[in-house]
Amino acid sequence: MLRKLFRRTPLAWLQLKKEKTRLAIALSGIAFADMLMFVQLGLSDALFDSATKPHQTLQADLVLINPQFQSLFSVKSFSRERLQQTLAYEGVKSVRPLYINTAQWRNPETHVDRAILVWGIDPVNPPFDFPEVNKNLEQLKQLDKVIFDSASRPEYGSIPDLITQKGAVETLVNEQNIQTVGLFKMGTSFAADGNIITSDSTFLKLFPNRKANQIEVGLINLNPDADVEKLRSQLQANIPNDVKVLTPQEFAQTEKDYWGNQGIGFIFGIGVVVGFIVGIVIVYQILYSDVSEHLPEYATLKAMGYSDGYLMMMLMQEALILSLLGFLPGMLLSMGLYQITFAATLLPIAMKINRAVFVLVLTIIMCSFSGVVAMRKLQNADPADVF
Repeated sequence: MLRKLFRRTPLAWLQLKKEKTRLAIALSGIAFADMLMFVQLGLSDALFDSATKPHQTLQADLVLINPQFQSLFSVKSFSRERLQQTLAYEGVKSVRPLYINTAQWRNPETHVDRAILVWGIDPVNPPFDFPEVNKNLEQLKQLDKVIFDSASRPEYGSIPDLITQKGAVETLVNEQNIQTVGLFKMGTSFAADGNIITSDSTFLKLFPNRKANQIEVGLINLNPDADVEKLRSQLQANIPNDVKVLTPQEFAQTEKDYWGNQGIGFIFGIGVVVGFIVGIVIVYQILYSDVSEHLPEYATLKAMGYSDGYLMMMLMQEALILSLLGFLPGMLLSMGLYQITFAATLLPIAMKINRAVFVLVLTIIMCSFSGVVAMRKLQNADPADVF
């Protein structure tokens, strides 16, 4: 692709290649601007992807939550009776309650406590689509048994290694003895550094002040021939307004909206804008300097009959070449930073094709805009400058 571009734009490429130091500085600046945009967009996507990972693993056609529910980090409970009431509606096949709360997990190696997200499920009818969870259901039916998220942060201890060595790990959760009997993989998020899943009975034992009839999420499964939207409307219209009926997609969107409204999304967006502006300034300085130094040559070309449009097209070709050459190292460096960030935070950050295309488009716009601004100097090229 680049070879074809160079063949089609020989003058623009020769003009850039003539000043190798300036070209290297320009490409470094564009790569830095692209890297800044990539990192900000990557962190933003990682925030929302990690925040909604639990929602995507729930097996449900409809979801009941408290109207004041904001996020898994700030859960609100409601009466389990509301979930049971939905069984009276034609088309509802089954329901599952889900308990959620934060507890203190004691690292069995360092004996340091750390907050962990606890999911209480009915082991007879599990809500998660995790093969590892289903494999350990019989053990979860026993009191004081939990399974641990292997993608949790290492501060909780080397739990996966200990389970591989010993088969089970004993520790304290909320100052109560529990036994970790298995692993699953959900991953960390901005709200939780780690997760454990246990039975509803063990959950209520870990949180003695909790009432069994108060749940955080109600999952509703419908018959295959049921009309989801019609049933959702019926439930929302007839069930008391102390609960809200959502689709799984709307439930995940609730989580996204919460984090987006916290200003985090805005901060990442500002980072992208800053990177874009930095790139414009750098490319403009390079193109402006190039035009200024070669103004007599441009004036000579105009005297020979070349139009302003031709000269401007050559300048835009320079901008396009810079955008493509600067984008590639910026993307490669960003992929390396993604790996470093994942290793440090365990957030699901990786290069995505749609993000790469988006940043490439921004880079082309960024360089093109700089070229348009630099054209003002080129329009001042007068054949009289030759003398």
